[in-house]
Amino acid sequence: MLVLSRKVDQKIKIGDDIEITIIDVSGDMVKIGIEAPRDVRILRNEVYEEVQRQNKEALIRAKIPEKLREIIKNQDGGQKI
Repeated sequence: MLVLSRKVDQKIKIGDDIEITIIDVSGDMVKIGIEAPRDVRILRNEVYEEVQRQNKEALIRAKIPEKLREIIKNQDGGQKI
């Protein structure tokens, strides 16, 4: 991991197309601005992890045979899985 110290209005370049600007620093909170091409997906880590969790969950559900789904549904009081 590269660790850099930056002040407000200073920038960091990633490759030729991505620029990160320090907008504000207040206590333990840092606001950053990110300029990147529209095709670059930018997510907060907690959002990324939640999307990954939901994708794994959907994959598991898709692999459960329909008959087993019915059995589980009946055991869970009719709740969908």
